[in-house]
Amino acid sequence: QVQLVESGGGLVQAGGSLRLSCTASGIIFSINSMGWYRQTPGKQRELVATTTRDYNTNYADAVKGRFTISRDNAKNTVYLQMNSLKPEDTAVYYCKAVLTKTAYSTSQYMYWGQGTQVTVSS
Repeated sequence: QVQLVESGGGLVQAGGSLRLSCTASGIIFSINSMGWYRQTPGKQRELVATTTRDYNTNYADAVKGRFTISRDNAKNTVYLQMNSLKPEDTAVYYCKAVLTKTAYSTSQYMYWGQGTQVTVSS
């Protein structure tokens, strides 16, 4: 019913930049929050950055000053601009959205994207 499609991952050298995009589609009334998380083998998925519908943002300490999250509410899309990338940023990056499906219910639903690989070479 709801799909999150990510794009923009790839291979980049240390110090380079990448921009991730994630677009939600399907039965959506309002997306309350959108965010990016990342995961490496053997480790738990960790928060990278989140943004609310009114554009409040939150970042992991490890990415503050280097990554910028933004969103386009009209397009149900969230972006992650990643600058000054480091080898330790290498991970699968996942998009998450928390949303409501109708104007008649406050029930919230959480969805994840399929993940996009980001590899930073030293």
